[in-house]
Amino acid sequence: MAEKKVSSERNRSKLQGDFSRRGFIKRGGYALAGTMLASQGALAINTAGKKVRIGVVGGGFGTSFQWHEHPDCVVQGVSDLREDRWKRLMQVYNCRKAYNSLEELVLAKDIDAVAIFTDGPLHVQHTIEAMKNGKHVISAVPAAWATIEQAELLLDTVKKYGLTYMMAETGYYQQSTISARKFYRQGKFGSLYYCEAEYQHPGLESLYFRDGRRTWRHGMAPMHYPTHSTSQLIGVSGERLTEAVCHGWGDDDPILKDNVHGNPFWNGSAMFRTNRGNAFRMNVWWKGAHRGCERSQWIGDKMSFYTAHPNGTPAVIIRSAKQMEKDDAGFVREAPKFEHYKQPHWWKTDMLPEPLRHNSGHEGSHTFLTHEFIDSLVHSRKPAIDVYESLAYTVPGIIAHQSALREGELMKIPQYDKNV
Repeated sequence: MAEKKVSSERNRSKLQGDFSRRGFIKRGGYALAGTMLASQGALAINTAGKKVRIGVVGGGFGTSFQWHEHPDCVVQGVSDLREDRWKRLMQVYNCRKAYNSLEELVLAKDIDAVAIFTDGPLHVQHTIEAMKNGKHVISAVPAAWATIEQAELLLDTVKKYGLTYMMAETGYYQQSTISARKFYRQGKFGSLYYCEAEYQHPGLESLYFRDGRRTWRHGMAPMHYPTHSTSQLIGVSGERLTEAVCHGWGDDDPILKDNVHGNPFWNGSAMFRTNRGNAFRMNVWWKGAHRGCERSQWIGDKMSFYTAHPNGTPAVIIRSAKQMEKDDAGFVREAPKFEHYKQPHWWKTDMLPEPLRHNSGHEGSHTFLTHEFIDSLVHSRKPAIDVYESLAYTVPGIIAHQSALREGELMKIPQYDKNV
């Protein structure tokens, strides 16, 4: 294992390309071709001959991406507060340089961008630290933790420094979500008037303690971790969630009686209204007699798409049909056409550079997240999950939890997009 090298190597000459804020301004903003490709679901392959030099912070989830495989990226440095984790990062990414902390890593002159996979409540603080030192950021979810003030601080930071921010939300690039997005852009749903998404993850209590001490996850509110679900609608139709009604459920577990989050709920169930007047139902559940899943269903007047259910139902498509039938009450109705859907492996296609065309975590999403961030920097375009998209996924959960604490009060959701 290579020895740790810190500030003495910060003055090493830059690799190819200039990914500083000044460099972005010189290149005049987002490249039109890259933006058009991203909007069509196909991702541009680099032709610029530049390398993004990235630093990876957080040796847990942070080891599960493919920065070292991307042809336009090199892992220049890694960091974690735990020795076993920074050593693991060095091994996974074949990186020879480790830093004692994020605060040291972001001072390095030979790092262009930072992948932040630290504790959830620290994401905004660490993004600020990276950006004030000229680094672009991709951050684990959620973008902001628990408060609207944190969300607005993140937005102000991105605006202030003019750097690229992306949230690594896996739901946007799950293979089923890519299919739904293609269906939507092709107009196959007709009017997509309703959507449901659920993230059910019992058993998280095993992550609440380490070495007998509480971790940041101890007692966390389910609706403060909403992005795996909100991305399923917003990332397909582009809608924004404007109102929320949420109900929570808890029991007498000591974890719910004493946690730093003041959270009394294991599970949250919310109904949202969108800016187009449509309905969106979301469940985030940590406990109960249910099987874990991360799934959605999109309902339209011409076609509906249901992803596979953990109880055994495969992915299916329902289409409206002209054939008529009688229901069990004798009423005549259109007989919907039912068909099984064989999910394509989009990661096998030219949506990705060839070295990344393999399966990866969270239904094949990790290679897509890796490529989208790097490609957005190389082509000077905004990433698909930019700061506005990230807040659109994150803030509704913050408001939904407040609604649950107020016994299901209807609450308005702040909007940060200029066009909403």
